Amino acid sequence: MQTMRANPAVVSALAALVVIGSTDVALDPSNSLHLLRGVILVVLSFGIALYLWNGWLGAERSLARAKQSLYSMKAERDVWRERTRTSLDRLSRRIDETFRGWRLTPAETEIAWHLLSGATDRAIARRTGRSVRTVSTHAAAVYRKSELAGRVGLAAFFMENLVHSPDPSQVRVPAIVGSPDYS
Repeated sequence: MQTMRANPAVVSALAALVVIGSTDVALDPSNSLHLLRGVILVVLSFGIALYLWNGWLGAERSLARAKQSLYSMKAERDVWRERTRTSLDRLSRRIDETFRGWRLTPAETEIAWHLLSGATDRAIARRTGRSVRTVSTHAAAVYRKSELAGRVGLAAFFMENLVHSPDPSQVRVPAIVGSPDYS
C-alpha cells in the first residue's frame, strides 16, 4: 500500500521551531520569562507536530479503508455486470427466437429491435437509412405477424415476464387533491 507523506515544508518548519526553541532555552536560562516563552514555544510546536502526525496517520487509515471498500464494490460491480450480461444475452436470444417464430424478415427484425428500444419511426429511418414510410410499413408487418396492437403491445409482450407484478390488493394509487378516494 502506498503511504501518505507529510508535507516536507511543514515538518521542516515544526522541527526548526522545536530545535531553535530548545537551543534558545538551553543557551539562555537566565531570564525566567524568556525561559517560560521558550518552553511554551517548544511544547506547542511539539504538540502541533504530534497532532499533524496523528492526522496524517488517520488520513492514511481512512484512505486504506476507502480503497478496500472501492475494491470490494468493483468486485461486486463486476459480478453484477457478468450476471446482467448473461441474462441480457439470454433475453436477446429469446427475443430473436420469438421474431423467427413470427417469421419476420431480416428488415422487419431490425425494425422490431429498434421499436423495442423505444425509437420513433423517424429516428429508426435516420438510423437505418430507410424512409419513414418504409419503416412504418415494416413496423406494421411486425405488428400484424405478431398479432400485437402496436409498439406498446410489442414492448409489453416481452416485458410482462420480466417485471414482477405486485399483488393488486397491495397497490395503493395516491389520490389527487380534490378528487374522491377510490381505494
